[in-house]
Amino acid sequence: MKTLHDQLSAYAAYHRDSRNIATHFVGIPMIVLGITVLLARAAWGGLGVPMNLAIVCAALSCAYYLRLDLRYGAVMTALLGAAVTVSMEIAALPFAAWLSAGIGLFVVGWVFQFVGHVFEGRKPAFVDDLMGLIIGPLFVLAEAGFLLGWRKDVEAAIAEASGPVRRPARLDAAAR
Repeated sequence: MKTLHDQLSAYAAYHRDSRNIATHFVGIPMIVLGITVLLARAAWGGLGVPMNLAIVCAALSCAYYLRLDLRYGAVMTALLGAAVTVSMEIAALPFAAWLSAGIGLFVVGWVFQFVGHVFEGRKPAFVDDLMGLIIGPLFVLAEAGFLLGWRKDVEAAIAEASGPVRRPARLDAAAR
């Protein structure tokens, strides 16, 4: 199995433009929520415990994230737990409202993603490696942490493997 650094570096290689990363802060959470909303309606009961596909997929994803890194995995577990909780509320809405919310979040999230990749000038990572679909949310979490000054060791390893984040000249000047 690839390590945390391997996965994040491979994904980061497709995401070095700061504008692309910024669009991912909006697009990926929307996509994740859209998917969990759509999966939450596929529910069944058993042993008195409500269950649905969103819970199953989130649990499998969390197990993978925890295996990659306990700290990131714990935060991803909390975030996916929140997404599933919200999704179950939306799944309880009338059919048209549920479907509109799920598809709307999913589609608008992908619009953000593809706009970001126009800035990047490169196709999304999942086109070459489907693991990009599960690593994307972890990448957004890692990038948010980097902005807060957390996990500098991980940030340095990614920058060494994938190169530094590029900021357009006008954004660089504004930051000074």
